[in-house]
Formats: sequence, structure tokens, C-alpha cells
Amino acid sequence: MLLEGIKIGFALTGSFCTIDKVIPEIEKIVSNGGKVYPIVSESVDKLDTRFGKAEDLRLKLEKITGEKIINTISGAEPIGPKSLLDIVVVAPCTGNTLAKIANGITDTPVTMACKAHLRNQKPVLIAISTNDGLGINAKNIGLLLNMKNIFMVPFGQDGPVSKSNSLVADSNYIMAALIDALKGKQIQPILIKY
Repeated sequence: MLLEGIKIGFALTGSFCTIDKVIPEIEKIVSNGGKVYPIVSESVDKLDTRFGKAEDLRLKLEKITGEKIINTISGAEPIGPKSLLDIVVVAPCTGNTLAKIANGITDTPVTMACKAHLRNQKPVLIAISTNDGLGINAKNIGLLLNMKNIFMVPFGQDGPVSKSNSLVADSNYIMAALIDALKGKQIQPILIKY
């Protein structure tokens, strides 16, 4: 299998409208032999939205992966010192989480997982989903594109007329981008027509 023996931290943040596009990618990773450890932000862990109930999502993630959810900062911290994972995927990654990763802020389970993992010089793959990617968060995307061991899932404008600053990664590229990131390579092109 393509990902046999690979340990993947898969972190979800509060872009609730794109979570349903990410779940099939987690299933694809598992079906290709990857061992997935689900990590969720506080909003994903606690908030019921028009897109679904938090408890239902937690149960679905645990059923797909066979692992308990990492939903606390203290639960994510051992990822670094114990070198638990081969790669961390943040999908979807909100603008808030993106900014925190770019600026070294570790106040959520997801940002702690990234920081803890990066200390081991291992790859973090980000699938952005933010309404301000071409606004205030453009600078943070620029910072991350130039950071060692940070890789991006190809992204583009999902609504250039109706929401001109919005950027969303195409979830269909997660598997290919993950495989390239494990080799230390950024999948190309990064910018796509969404």
C-alpha cells in the first residue's frame, strides 16, 4: 500500500463548510495504509453548526481512523518530544490557524501539533480555507511558503467575484501533496484555477 507504515497527524480547523470535502481524503489515506491520528481545533471539537454536530464529527473521525481525537494542547504536545508522526496535515486550515502557525503561536491543539512536529524537522502540509487569503492573511501565506518543512495543498480563489479575497485548497490534491511533502517536495503548481 502507498502509505503503509506512515503515521499522519490529520488536523481539522473551523472552516466548517469545507470539512465534508476533507473527510473522503482521510478515508483515502487510511485505505492506502496510512495510520491517521485525528487532531481538532477547539471550535471543531465543541461547536455545532449548520454543517453538523461536533459530536457526530468526532465519532466519524474516530471510526474512520480507529484512534481517539487529540483535542487538547497537552494531548498534542508529546508529538514533538516523542517524534510520534511522519507528517502533520492541517485541512482545512483557517486564516486564524494559518496566521498562528506563521507567527509561532501555539494556543490550540492544532498549532501545538504543528509546532511540536516542526521541531523534529518533519513536514507540515497545509490546505488553506480562508476568506482573507488575498487580504490580511496574504502576508502569512507568503511567510509559510518560505518556511522550511511547510508545504501547501494547491489552492485558488473559490469565489473571485463574490468574495475576492477568499482562497481555498482543492482537497482532491491532499494525497498527492502529502506524498510529495514526505519526500521534501512541494507539489506544483501551488496556484490553481479553483
